Amino acid sequence: MIHVEKKLGFGCMRLPMSGDEIDTAQFCEMVDLFLENGFNYFDTAHGYHSGKSETALRECLTSRYPRERYLLTNKLSNGFFETQADIRPFFESQLRACGVDYFDFYLMHAQERSNYEKYKRCRAYETALELKAEGKIRHFGISFHDTADMLRQILTEYPQIEVVQLQFNYLDFDDPAVQSRKCYEVCREFGKSVLVMEPVKGGSLANPPQTVRTILDDLHTDSPAALAIRFAAGFEGILCVLSGMSTPEMVRENTAVMRDFRPLSDAERTAVNAAAAAFLQQEQIPCTACRYCTDGCPKRIDIPSVFACVNAHTLHRDWNAGYYYEIHTASGGKASDCIGCGKCEQICPQHLPIRKLLPKAAKLFE
Repeated sequence: MIHVEKKLGFGCMRLPMSGDEIDTAQFCEMVDLFLENGFNYFDTAHGYHSGKSETALRECLTSRYPRERYLLTNKLSNGFFETQADIRPFFESQLRACGVDYFDFYLMHAQERSNYEKYKRCRAYETALELKAEGKIRHFGISFHDTADMLRQILTEYPQIEVVQLQFNYLDFDDPAVQSRKCYEVCREFGKSVLVMEPVKGGSLANPPQTVRTILDDLHTDSPAALAIRFAAGFEGILCVLSGMSTPEMVRENTAVMRDFRPLSDAERTAVNAAAAAFLQQEQIPCTACRYCTDGCPKRIDIPSVFACVNAHTLHRDWNAGYYYEIHTASGGKASDCIGCGKCEQICPQHLPIRKLLPKAAKLFE
């Protein structure tokens, strides 16, 4: 039985910095606040802060508190192994860096169609399951960035997976590129617990445009960030919602909201849905993802997903849209492959100028 004390996790990828180094004095204060308020879940990966997140956890958490006081998650990331023989030494180095004898959760990191084949070829899943049998991993899972169909394939091929970490927030919930709702539903179908990442979408939902903020402020309840976290935590099967916290103030706010967690009220959920709609009205390509355009495309361009990525970039101006663009063009055509045949425009019920929009997407992401 998987148990996490309360539903808020400390994501250690945006730690306080002093120059090029992690501010360990401030991080110690944040760790203490987090634990004092009854929370115990910490999440890291070797790539976070170029390996410094792991060693900061050793200095600020694992060397200062008994092992039973906290849960620690780490990950096997794509860039740190090339063969099966690389995996165990890398895993052991992570244990040493973090100062622990085992990880409570160990995830195959950022699984998607292109890197999944490498993980299979290198028997990464099998190696992690061996480490679990040896007691060096308590719970085995994946973090995931791809379509619901791909998630279904992985969970079918590896039923030993216990947890899935998903990008899950109210803006991505029905987004055709991220597919948060669909991926969550696949997890529920397979009986897997869900860990939530990006509940405030890299801070976008914490500091929304004024039109969105006005909708949420009219509730006179929680801050935009708190509402986003409570939205994600309110679904059945959610084990923990991660927040990448950078200041003691963020720890205080998030723990105050989640210490006595309550799901969104009907009024709050209505406002959050309106906020999502207001986000989506900003300079968006009005594609409804009916997918009529994709069937006849001679270059197999996933036009709705390309447009969803363009819209995400317009809203957030961050790396995430480009990441998803690569995912959705990995098995088909890229926007630049368009030959201008016009078949898509002939069938588009929204009458979108697709042949003009695809070159803009190519310029943006390629």
